[in-house]
Amino acid sequence: MPTMKSAKKRLRQNIKRNLRNRSRKSALRTQIKHFLGVVKEGNIPSAEEKLRLAIKKLDKAAAKGILHKNTASRKKSRLTKQLNKIKTAAPQKS
Repeated sequence: MPTMKSAKKRLRQNIKRNLRNRSRKSALRTQIKHFLGVVKEGNIPSAEEKLRLAIKKLDKAAAKGILHKNTASRKKSRLTKQLNKIKTAAPQKS
């Protein structure tokens, strides 16, 4: 345990930030899982909406420093690829 006043404050700040970051990361993972569930069902309009929300969460996490910007970019790219895959696999309306 810290003994100096500044070290005690730093510990309190670290605990608060850790909880906040963990909460945001968990919400991000939940949003991605919702998107993947809709993709599995093959519901394209709903998947597009969920992807938009997931990308928003990824961008926010990268901006807050929870994820590295390249990690967020990679995840967005992979999620978009999955959406495009079900779009091309869906029967075309003529």
